[in-house]
Amino acid sequence: MNKVVLITGASRGIGAAIAHRFAKEGYSLIINCSKSEASLLELKEQLMATYHIPVLASVGNIGDSTYVQALFSKIKDEFGGVDILINNAGSSHIGLLSDMTFEEWNSLIQVNLSSVFYTSKLAIPFMLSKQAGKIINISSVWGNVGASCEVAYSASKGGMNTFTKALAKELAPSNIQVNAIACGCIDTAMNQCFSEEERKELEEEIPAGRFGTPEEVAELAFSLASSHNYLTGQIITLDGGWC
Repeated sequence: MNKVVLITGASRGIGAAIAHRFAKEGYSLIINCSKSEASLLELKEQLMATYHIPVLASVGNIGDSTYVQALFSKIKDEFGGVDILINNAGSSHIGLLSDMTFEEWNSLIQVNLSSVFYTSKLAIPFMLSKQAGKIINISSVWGNVGASCEVAYSASKGGMNTFTKALAKELAPSNIQVNAIACGCIDTAMNQCFSEEERKELEEEIPAGRFGTPEEVAELAFSLASSHNYLTGQIITLDGGWC
């Protein structure tokens, strides 16, 4: 039976690229998004038609524990469990912390950090039964160094990084590896907020001279998931030498 991969935030960008990379190798997929149902269903049809693999598409707020429990109940019925968990879902907020509402803070933390707890907690029992598994968290360089006017986002990714390191120690005796990819500027919709001039200035700051691609993140995620059983608890920076 093919290994099963759950990818959160998979309707576009990094998540969609990761879905294509695993589908290419014949993995069974569960793909999730919170709002872009049409894009997610289009991706599902594309993956099934191109790679001839089973794909379960689910729309819901991954930061809502009730939804996540229902999702894992469905996964158990259809696939038995998850062999590889990729926590990619995320939201951003740009602005002064003093202008951020309590509701905006709570919403961002739920999606970016609490969801990682929910999915990991529910994925681990199946992995323990197999004495094998991979958890890969898609983080950010701002989780390492922090960013002005992105305090909540930086805090959520910093929390994800520490979560990764701690859980890796907890699960290492059971042959389950937990790692994170700290992305720099990746060419996704989240970074479409930059003007052409701002983008050019950013590219000049990056030693590699360009933004990364979703496919490069996907390739690293696939490498972590398909090998490297002695590599765990690491925050791997993918930023072209930027930070």
